[in-house]
Amino acid sequence: MNISYKSDIIPDAEEVIELFIQAGLKRPTDPERIALMLKNADLLITAWQNDKLVGICRTITDWVWCAYLADIAVFTGFKQSGIGKEMISLTRERIGPQCMLLLLSVPTAFDYYPKVGFNKEDRAFSIERVL
Repeated sequence: MNISYKSDIIPDAEEVIELFIQAGLKRPTDPERIALMLKNADLLITAWQNDKLVGICRTITDWVWCAYLADIAVFTGFKQSGIGKEMISLTRERIGPQCMLLLLSVPTAFDYYPKVGFNKEDRAFSIERVL
């Protein structure tokens, strides 16, 4: 499987919507909102098989203390191929060792994150979005 990773492009919103839907992530399907989510991210790592987007890792960070891994998605047919793990590794490399990487997990991924180096935390709080 020939996968290339990029951090210098913003993929088309429609491609990302297709990826989120296919990967089973509940995310907005409004192209304008997705485009803004991508544009306003501090770091995007994407995975490509030729010209097809097969994975994305979107991070928001201050680069010196913490980084929030807001989205990680891999096409179902490419799961268990190491793409997610590699995107996380590239993200950690880019944010540096001084940054904590944190995320909120969907229930179906609870078992995945400890396998790729995350610690389970019981001290998080959130206020849900209205829209």
